[in-house]
Formats: sequence, C-alpha cells, structure tokens
Amino acid sequence: MKPGTLAAGLAAVAAALACAALPPAPPRAAEEPELRVAVAAGVPKVEVAGQGRVLGVVAGEAVFGLAAGEVAVIVPDGRGLRVEHAGGRPQLESVTFAVVDPAKHVAVNGTPYRGVVEVFARNGALTAVDRVRLEDYLLGVVAREMGPREASDAAALRAQAIVSRTYALRNRGRFGADGYDVRAGITDQAYGGVAAETPEAGAAVRATAGEVLTYGGEPINAFFHSTCGYRTAVPGEVFRSVTDAPYLRSISDERPGGYYCDLSPRFRWRVEWDVATLRDILRRTVPAVLGVDAAELTEVQDVRVHRTGRSGRVTELRLRVPRGEIPVYGPDIRQVLAAPDGAPLGSSAVQLTAQSNGGALVRLTAAGAGSGHGVGLCQWGAIGRARAGQDHRTILATYFPGTRLERWY
Repeated sequence: MKPGTLAAGLAAVAAALACAALPPAPPRAAEEPELRVAVAAGVPKVEVAGQGRVLGVVAGEAVFGLAAGEVAVIVPDGRGLRVEHAGGRPQLESVTFAVVDPAKHVAVNGTPYRGVVEVFARNGALTAVDRVRLEDYLLGVVAREMGPREASDAAALRAQAIVSRTYALRNRGRFGADGYDVRAGITDQAYGGVAAETPEAGAAVRATAGEVLTYGGEPINAFFHSTCGYRTAVPGEVFRSVTDAPYLRSISDERPGGYYCDLSPRFRWRVEWDVATLRDILRRTVPAVLGVDAAELTEVQDVRVHRTGRSGRVTELRLRVPRGEIPVYGPDIRQVLAAPDGAPLGSSAVQLTAQSNGGALVRLTAAGAGSGHGVGLCQWGAIGRARAGQDHRTILATYFPGTRLERWY
C-alpha cells in the first residue's frame, strides 16, 4: 500500500509516531515523559490487532494497514522479522503499529494498550514494546497492582499511583540495551493495559499526576509488595544487589488490636512437606538457584533457621545433608524452599518446625507471615491505613520515612 493512500491516517498518528522517535527524557522532565514497556519479550510469535484501523509503519512510512479486528502475525525471519499479512514485508528490522483513531487501541496477543506498539527481532526472537505516556501506563498498573477497590481505599490507590510513578521514573532505561525501559510483569510492575483499568485507579492517577517521592532531590528506589505480615523488611534481608537506604527501614504495621495488613488473604499461611516431597523439591531448586550438585541431596536430614534480620525475616537457612550443611541466604530462600506445588515460598518471614522419627526427618512445616519481599510500601497495609482514615501523604511518610512528595512534571 502506497503512503499516499494513507495521508489522512498518517496525519492522525503523526504525534504518536513523533514521540516514539524522541530520545530519552532527562532525569527531571519539563513534560510528561514516555515509557517503553516490554509487553512481550523473547517470544517466537506476536499477534497485533486493533479496535480500529491500524497502520504498520516502517522507518516513518506507513506500508500497510489493518482493518478493525484484523490480525497481523509477526514471526522471526533470519536476523529480522516477517509480518504475515497481505501488505506486510519480509526481513524487516522492526515495525511500529499505531491506531488512526486515538480513542482506539492497539492489541498485542489480545491485550489492548494505549500508545504505539513497536515489534523488533533480536537473537531469533521477538520483543513487543508499548511506547506510552507515563500517566497512561499508570492507569494499567495501579488497577492491576491493587485490584478492585472500594471508595474507602482511595488513599491507598493514590499512594500506589505515586509509588508506581516513582518506580517508573527511577527505572527508565533499566533495560535500554534491550530496547525498552521496564517489563510488564511482576519483575517490574504488573501492567494490564486498557483492559485492567478501573475508574477508581484512574481517579487516583489523575489526582496525583506528576507527583513522585524523592530523597536528596532524586526519585527514590520505590519498592512495594503485597503484605508485610507485621513489619516491613530492609533491602539487605531479601535482596542481593540493593543497598540499604535511609528511607527503606523496617516499619511496624501494628495497629491497636492487630495489624493494618491483616485484611490480606495472605496475612498468615502454612506450608507442609513430607520428607520425600521436600527432598525432590530441593534436588530441583538447590542446583538451579545455588549451583550445588543434586547428588549432595540424597537425603535431607534437617532444615533449620540459622539467622534472622532486623525485621525478623529469615536471612540464612541451613540444609543438613549427609556430607554437611548447605547455607541458603535471604535472597534465595523463597526459591529454594519452594512449596509442594512448585510456587516460591510466600515470604521469608517464616518459622520452621521439623518433625523427626527416630532422629530422621519426616516432615517440615513453615508457618509464614505476609506475601512478597517485604520492602517498602505494604499494599494491604496501605489499604488498612486508608480505611482507618489515613491520607496518602501519611501512608507514604510511614513506609518511606524522610522522603519528600514533589511534582516532577
């Protein structure tokens, strides 16, 4: 399809495509910045469609179009990619998809996203990147991270919006060598696109537009997690490469008669392993996580807590096996001591009870508190505090003491 036949469409998406070509914004932007979010990475196929007419753009030129609902399938082709569509071209380095009607959205693998979507090939696989304005990105993050919420939870939603905005700004360019800033999954922030958006989350994003948490004039390392269980952790207890910071302290979540996060369905939990199941799990996880040969785990004789950190979380476990003890440190505990269903342990805030028979281990029980790494904002704690009447500023000052709330753009 010749560019001349798409003049009207190109005019409608010119602004969107222009922003896709801008270099990264400086640390403090005068205007709302753009974020590059990997919504699929290292995959063998990507399907793109649109709620309205979509243009396929290569090197600034519209080379084909998709009717509303029509699907283009992109697959690797040599060192590039191929668009399996009537107007597609083989051996492209990348292709950008933009809707003609700005009220419509581009869908990747069935999920609609705001902004424009770029697909490129690397190492024989595909990456799809949503290039979206930061505030639009937050609409799909806050709702996905916090789930459906009530009007009484507005302060918690605002706190999450500010923390998520701060995280995004702090981490722009984190994966620059890979062609994007952040990922759409829980390794960064859960991002569900348009389908995840809710009116309540949207109101929180708009009410706090441009606001971030700073320390020393820079956006903070804004960690958050589901449920602290009783108090938050310091980075050194659960992370290997994150340094402690004055604003990332161990903060009590206690309230009169309980804890603010005791609303969480993951406030308290229990996991049990019989010795055969435990051995099979450790023979899989210990080599993968610690690099220790599975042959060392012919028998698991004991599992015990060796050391705890400032928050009371376990910072070192010892696995006793026939040839000695294998230490497991805080950053690895949840992956090594996986639940019988294979999921990582809910948190490292656990008490272990080993049951023996004739000196031989027969069962291990973990009584746990909370969910997630435990550093920074406790999401269920924020909800409990909001329902107790605290505003978002108070919530943020509690979980990130010493920080400032500033309008960044």
